[in-house]
Amino acid sequence: MTAGSVKQNSSLGEEDCEMIKSFFHTVHLLRTCVLLLAATALLGGCAQSPAFPEGASAAPVNSEYRLGSGDKVNMKVFGDESLSGTYQVDGRGMFTVPLVGNIEANGLSKNELEDTLRTKLKRYLNDPRVAVEIESYRPFYIIGEVQKPGSYPYVSGMTVINAVAIAGGFTYRAKEDQFAIRRNQERTTVEGQKLTEVFPGDVIVVRERFF
Repeated sequence: MTAGSVKQNSSLGEEDCEMIKSFFHTVHLLRTCVLLLAATALLGGCAQSPAFPEGASAAPVNSEYRLGSGDKVNMKVFGDESLSGTYQVDGRGMFTVPLVGNIEANGLSKNELEDTLRTKLKRYLNDPRVAVEIESYRPFYIIGEVQKPGSYPYVSGMTVINAVAIAGGFTYRAKEDQFAIRRNQERTTVEGQKLTEVFPGDVIVVRERFF
């Protein structure tokens, strides 16, 4: 039934017709309000500020990320739940799997670790199928002229200025535009800016200014 067809039904009184017309009018208004609210929410989402400053990478690390001490991996052995689980790479760069023993993970990519595990498991399983995912990355470190130097959990897409904020901000003596970053994965030290990407295990040095 539509508002225009209400008059055609002779069994309805005048007050009933007006009530029905009012109902259809209200429905139309509600429908319009819902559409406006949906459009406002969509536009608001588009205009929302990014979680990190512009220029920061959304991906934590590339596909060739090399495992190291402090990383946590989730291993799935299909067909044998007793071997599946979460393992943390220890200070020696290793973790221990029941039945298999110690696994040397330091310096391996995710795919290389899967190959290593398959080779080890062939002694006990026929055609073992293994999948490895990195559950959490090793922490980063920040030292020098920040309020709270130390190690902190790695956050996806971090930049140097994010790391400084996590460490409580700069001290009044800090040099705020240039930083030294020790890349443990490549074993090199690079010069960084505020929007330089931070990787797991990096050591960020916030220098002291001299004036």
